[in-house]
Amino acid sequence: MPASYAYLGPEGTFTEVALRTLPEAATRELVPYVSVQSALDAVRTGEAEAAFVPIENSVEGGITTTLDELVAGEPLTIYREVLLSITFALLARPGTALSDVKTVTAHPAAQPQVRNWLRANLPDALWESAASNADGARLVQEGRYDAAFAGEFAAARYGLAPLERGIHDAENAQTRFVLVGRPARPAAPSGADKTSVVLWQRDDHPGGLRDLLGEFASRGINLMLLQSRPTGAGIGNYCFCVDAEGHISDRRMAEALMGLKRICLQVRFLGSYPRADVGVADLRPLFAGTSDEEFMAAADWVARCQDGRF
Repeated sequence: MPASYAYLGPEGTFTEVALRTLPEAATRELVPYVSVQSALDAVRTGEAEAAFVPIENSVEGGITTTLDELVAGEPLTIYREVLLSITFALLARPGTALSDVKTVTAHPAAQPQVRNWLRANLPDALWESAASNADGARLVQEGRYDAAFAGEFAAARYGLAPLERGIHDAENAQTRFVLVGRPARPAAPSGADKTSVVLWQRDDHPGGLRDLLGEFASRGINLMLLQSRPTGAGIGNYCFCVDAEGHISDRRMAEALMGLKRICLQVRFLGSYPRADVGVADLRPLFAGTSDEEFMAAADWVARCQDGRF
């Protein structure tokens, strides 16, 4: 049997479409799971080699279910990311008219991406959340709801018809997905990489977040995501999920992580992996004094000073 990849199912999700863009997906058995949690747990138990799940969208930011699993669950590592442009269709059973739609469903992350369309076209429709957009389509097929927001490609899979196509409140909306596996050595740097970490402060004090961010800023490292998540230890207790440009093997990134390890209560390394947006975004140039060569030259100078060879 081929090695398997778990993904947020059922069949017909945007997650499945994004997963199939990975070349290695053609050599794996792709197994749908009912939730992000169950897909990630399949990796933790060894049931699956890796899991593919959504982690961020360009409208609402981080997918909290995924972030919280990576923050608080048994450690996992991100190895790849995929960006997928998202547009929705309103799917219903054949013969349904738009005026017949009284209940709609989709994944909770879909609602912020269609709420204006829903307000303008179905202002009285009752929204109920589903485990995924494809699961919403399945529930419509079973008669539980009148219509579902999902990818148009899911219509044939669930015997539905699109009432409306091309639904999106924000132009060029994208969702970011990640391939997550058990902890192992990161892949070699590609030259356009991203490093993800979770940071816990030792205590709450003025300038505490500035201290954390300063470890990146002083080394010329650009941040691509900064999101706070509650730790569960009471109101006001947060950790910080960070995506930063660069690879852990880069001297400036390694030194930043060492600095964070010194000042943080806890640092969880989530991985260094190739960026998916290099085809559409220019990489930020290094600041003076932040290249690997300059870090190594500075370290060599300190070593010579320690040896009395100034």
